[in-house]
Amino acid sequence: MNIDSHTDEFRHVQTAHCENGVTTALLRYHGLDFMTEPLAFGMGSGLFYIQIPFLTVNNGPAISFRTMPGAIFKRTCKSLGVEVTRKKFSNVAAAEAFLDQKVNKGVPVGCQVGVFHLTYFPKEYRFHFNAHNLIVFGREGDDYRISDPVMEDVTTLSKPELSRVRFAQGPLAPKGHIYFPEKVRPISDDMIRQGIAKGISRNVRDMLKIPGNFAGVDGIRHTAGHIRKWRDKLGLKKASLYLGQIVRMQEEIGTGGGGFRFLYGAFLEEASAYMQDDRLSVISEDFTKAGDMWRASAIKMAGVYKGRLTEQKDFDEIADMLVDIRAVEKEAFEKLSRLRLGK
Repeated sequence: MNIDSHTDEFRHVQTAHCENGVTTALLRYHGLDFMTEPLAFGMGSGLFYIQIPFLTVNNGPAISFRTMPGAIFKRTCKSLGVEVTRKKFSNVAAAEAFLDQKVNKGVPVGCQVGVFHLTYFPKEYRFHFNAHNLIVFGREGDDYRISDPVMEDVTTLSKPELSRVRFAQGPLAPKGHIYFPEKVRPISDDMIRQGIAKGISRNVRDMLKIPGNFAGVDGIRHTAGHIRKWRDKLGLKKASLYLGQIVRMQEEIGTGGGGFRFLYGAFLEEASAYMQDDRLSVISEDFTKAGDMWRASAIKMAGVYKGRLTEQKDFDEIADMLVDIRAVEKEAFEKLSRLRLGK
């Protein structure tokens, strides 16, 4: 697949998840028109689960359904041989100067930001979450042109507004994190297939073979065990708030949840065509099933959070749902491990 250079004009891409969208839009800008959100997510081994020990977010358990922030962009680009630049800053003025240098040259750049002070977000979506991603692709006076992949249209942020979210405080503080492709070479279909195989292999490792009990498929069981104890240990009110936090992390904040399982299923569908292997398409159905199960668990958890469900048996049923999800995802990744793609 030959490319000459980047396109003349940046094109906004709306996606389900921010880092996937930033990765897709930046690579398309540099001529990789084949890139899609599912492909970026899968090549970047984006699917994950972890309940982070000893860390709380918004006074609740810190749970993520995706890999660490920045990894999807880094891994996808590396799989395709795309050289990237990534920088963090301790000084706000230095971060602003570097951003202005790139924007003045017409270079779209990805930025990691905090959500709480994003002025174009509805207030009900402004949580203390510092792993959101957006693209700065131009400037008009003191306003920067922003392509946020979860928004329908492009928007703007003033210089103080942008600096504030780039240097948000708290867990996963972005520290002015900026990143962009530097050099993009021609990409062949064989390189795409190799990237797909590597992405799947790494995701199998992350979900099945990470030591400990709080990450991967075993992490789902770990959370289930906590949920069974929360009502007695924390009291109904705090336990309900904890379940509400899981729903928020799963459905509203950019850590994914059921939606990422649907997205990974879509990736396997695309991968099936690239690899000419129908087995991938069949396994994609397992991840769609897992996504449905996660959504069902969120509905049940929301019932407890809203006070409609209050008994210990409700907590036990939610825990049982997570144990069942764990079994589905474990089997799906074991199936992928047996394919031995690219061997």
